[in-house]
Amino acid sequence: MSGCPFGGQPPVDSPTGSAAAPDTPSDGGMPSSGGGTRRLSRRGLLGLAGVGGAGAVAGIATGLLGHDALATAAAPPADNGSVIPFFGDRQAGITTAAQDRLHMAAFDVTTEDRAALIQLLKDWTAAADAMTAGRTTGATGAVDGPYDAPPEDTGEALDLDAGRLTLTFGFGASLFEKDGKARFGLAGRRPDALIDLPHFPGDALEPNRTGGDIVVQACADDPQVAVHAIRNLARIGFGKARVRWSQLGFGRTSSTSRAQQTPRNLFGFKDGTNNLKAEDAALLDGHVWAGAGTRAGEAWMAGGSYLVARRIRMHIEIWDRTSLREQEGLIGRTKGEGAPLSGGKEFTAPDFAVKGNDGEPLIGMDSHLRLAHADQNEGVRMLRRGYNYTDGSDGLGHLDAGLFLIAFVKDPRTHYVPMQMTMAKQDVLALEYLKHTGSGLFAVPPGTRQGGFIGEGLFA
Repeated sequence: MSGCPFGGQPPVDSPTGSAAAPDTPSDGGMPSSGGGTRRLSRRGLLGLAGVGGAGAVAGIATGLLGHDALATAAAPPADNGSVIPFFGDRQAGITTAAQDRLHMAAFDVTTEDRAALIQLLKDWTAAADAMTAGRTTGATGAVDGPYDAPPEDTGEALDLDAGRLTLTFGFGASLFEKDGKARFGLAGRRPDALIDLPHFPGDALEPNRTGGDIVVQACADDPQVAVHAIRNLARIGFGKARVRWSQLGFGRTSSTSRAQQTPRNLFGFKDGTNNLKAEDAALLDGHVWAGAGTRAGEAWMAGGSYLVARRIRMHIEIWDRTSLREQEGLIGRTKGEGAPLSGGKEFTAPDFAVKGNDGEPLIGMDSHLRLAHADQNEGVRMLRRGYNYTDGSDGLGHLDAGLFLIAFVKDPRTHYVPMQMTMAKQDVLALEYLKHTGSGLFAVPPGTRQGGFIGEGLFA
């Protein structure tokens, strides 16, 4: 399918920068104050006995290490290619080769204190750096803290590697102003491109699946790693932010590198054939990476992007009773090869002028491929990182399943809204087989430097 709101196009380069090395406490040393493994060996306990006596040892053993003074947390798995550094010029998780699993969450910030929000972003930065490197969060992690206090990491990823985890952060319009009032001293800092998306024809948006102050996209090759990441960010945010909505995705519906095969969506068709790829540097500059804007207040977005999230429910049961001929006609491609109906192979450019024996275009005027293709949309393209999802049933025997669209664009006013409006009005696939139930638009700032924090430029 081509690059569009439901099946389409985008790109790529993982952020540069190196991950901080995990703390390596020396044998018998005191617990680390950093984000690495916290341990105290038998030799350390004996050394402390010589200094402070058995009482000191007992106090540390019980209060610090918990029920087993001699047990130590397992060291983080060695990097086997599973680590994608968090710090870099651009955020990871945009042009990074698309991982297999998704856990995305939007948060509402509950505090109104600017300093508290900045501290939250700093705490999330430290946690993101640790988790993307395969380490636990906090100074004491999941098992090395006081026995009578909650652990600083939930622990379900202890025995797993980093799983190519990426964490991508974005800011919604409601972070800047709410109910007509500026928030957090950010008056004049909301980028012009961070619009309120219009109500598209056919939208059936649910408030509890729409909007949010801050979004976090966690992608990984292991679902437990992705879930662990969002869970711990939510735990760290307690009292300052709460989850507004979240979405799990189990199968990518686009490729962001030419080394990846084109995946299939739940309609059984290849999805994202014309997606931008990491190798397309010039196209990324033209369609994905945002500029500095026209006002001084939006210069912090230079080098970032805009994330469009749309939860698109598919009417699976109706589709499954549709003939193959009609399915291919609605999409504009063959189901097996993924080739355009005008002929060729999957990556053959479609020829919209070719007609059949009946004189009608082989690629229908209301087909998804035609309406979504860049040639029909003034050359506009986007980078897609969508996922399939299944959220049980609706209680009426119908699957609540479909596509969770994620697209990164240079400016949603030019690179998303016009195409989606056209498709919502003319695309038979969208009109009869799809329903948009959730939506969000977020400004994704450029990457974070070592020693800095997420979105630091916004608060400068």
